[in-house]
Amino acid sequence: MQTAAYPLRIPGEIMALAKLRAKEEYVDQSTALRQLLYSGAEEYVLHLVEIGRISIGKAAELLNTSVQDVYRLAEKHGVQLGATSEQGKKSRVTARRLLNC
Repeated sequence: MQTAAYPLRIPGEIMALAKLRAKEEYVDQSTALRQLLYSGAEEYVLHLVEIGRISIGKAAELLNTSVQDVYRLAEKHGVQLGATSEQGKKSRVTARRLLNC
């Protein structure tokens, strides 16, 4: 993964959370901040997939992971990917209608 330095002002509450995470997970504060940032990025990318703004493949690319891992993350976060049961029913009805023509 390529990294980039970026000057950033971080609210005190977030820094306190990073310090807590660093202590709880036995990592340095910079690592804890990166973990929090990545966690937020995961949620945002999953949201974009869920609303149809990006594909699952693009999500995997943005998160530097596999498509299968995106599905696992979605399940972990309770995000529905793919067609809903209602969409599936409509698709079956349409397919039957087209096959009967």
